[in-house]
Amino acid sequence: MPKILIVGGGYAGFYTAWKLEKHLRKGEAEVIMVDPLPYMTYLPFLPEVAAGSIEARHAVVSHRRHLKKTTIVRAKVTNVDHANKTATITPEQGESYELEYDQIVVTAGSVSRTFPIPGIAENAIGMKAIEEAVAVRDRLLNNFDKAATLPAGPERDRLLTVVVVGGGFAGIETFAELRSLASSLLANYPQLKFEDTHFHLIEAMGRIMPEVSLPTSEWVLKDLAKRGANVHLDTQVVDATDGNVGLSTGQVIPSDLIIWTAGVMANPQVVKGSGLPADQRGRITADATLRVIDGEEIVEGAWTAGDISAVPDLTGGGVGGFCVPNAQHAVRQAKRLAKNLVAVLRGAQPVEYIHKNLGAVAGLGLYNGVFQSGKIALKGFVAWVAHRGYHGLAMPSWERKWRVLWGWWHNLWLGRDIASMEAVQIPRAFFTEFASKPRPAAAPVEAPAEKPAEPVADKATESEKAAVGA
Repeated sequence: MPKILIVGGGYAGFYTAWKLEKHLRKGEAEVIMVDPLPYMTYLPFLPEVAAGSIEARHAVVSHRRHLKKTTIVRAKVTNVDHANKTATITPEQGESYELEYDQIVVTAGSVSRTFPIPGIAENAIGMKAIEEAVAVRDRLLNNFDKAATLPAGPERDRLLTVVVVGGGFAGIETFAELRSLASSLLANYPQLKFEDTHFHLIEAMGRIMPEVSLPTSEWVLKDLAKRGANVHLDTQVVDATDGNVGLSTGQVIPSDLIIWTAGVMANPQVVKGSGLPADQRGRITADATLRVIDGEEIVEGAWTAGDISAVPDLTGGGVGGFCVPNAQHAVRQAKRLAKNLVAVLRGAQPVEYIHKNLGAVAGLGLYNGVFQSGKIALKGFVAWVAHRGYHGLAMPSWERKWRVLWGWWHNLWLGRDIASMEAVQIPRAFFTEFASKPRPAAAPVEAPAEKPAEPVADKATESEKAAVGA
């Protein structure tokens, strides 16, 4: 029975395995998916997780719960020898081992694209993982608690200053959702005022959200400005040492919460370890049928999809002629890849992937959003409803859909849950604090004066006497 190895369990990897389970006949092939994480993260929900509008666990999809016929291996693929069709599997614990395969699907996604800016690696938080979204949420909530105990001054300003780097969809949604959360928190902190909170968005280009039209992006800028946003266009971050964000304009912004959303790049470790051909941007090269290609030649038995791949956009709408790295393409490519792979196993011809982008939708905080499809643009509440409707339905599996929708319904009536769980990141802190301290010596206890022993019979109760027949 042929083995299909899927490298990566994100959007493209999860959907490829999910659809292979549907299309493969019993005993037709064995599917093995390798990923260091036990779940797929629905990335469009990360801004709402950071804002407390969605429970973190509801924004991820468990591999083992929803992939019943796939062998799940929680590990990394550290090397691929495609000539011999073997992959090196490196688990978190234990020795590495070799796994043979017949078909390989590389769908390891993307990682945050960073630059060698001093202080960014030490002080910034990305927005590509559920753990990062939770960390951002808890940091903001904790900072409000700390700031409420301080008098007005530089330290309080630093705690209440949020800096988001990157004006694409991820950056704008994160920025707007956190601004919405901060505004709602003020009702619980009478010591703080709206003017005490400071939000800065840094964008190197002269506009934000290139996925929408210029008039729509300008409307978003005006809407953010009404809510107290400070947007710095044509500006770059040049330093972030000790949390002091230095800009190319010479301005320095002290902040305790720096969020980096300045683009993504194909997972470099997987691309290098795969040994498969890649383009100048580090993406695995593919043709429109999702098969890996080396120049014009097809690499037999190798497939790729999602952010890690350079897939031609046959609609002509892609940047540089390729599909842009987003969830919309990753999901649809994975579905097509699964069908094509099954077709090849059965001796049929694969079909080219083609999908025209129907539009872009973004949430800008509670009850506010923006939607763009061609020349049609929706703004405000209607766009926010479209945003939640689209992503609520796009979340894979009805089990996950219901959890998200139920959470939204509860929040509508009960409001956001504003309890910070930052201490969960250091769960042994309280234990070690007290366990490491010596216990105080017990005070000496004087022995009571001895009393003459009483006869045993006199101490027995009436019931005890009855029990022994007394």
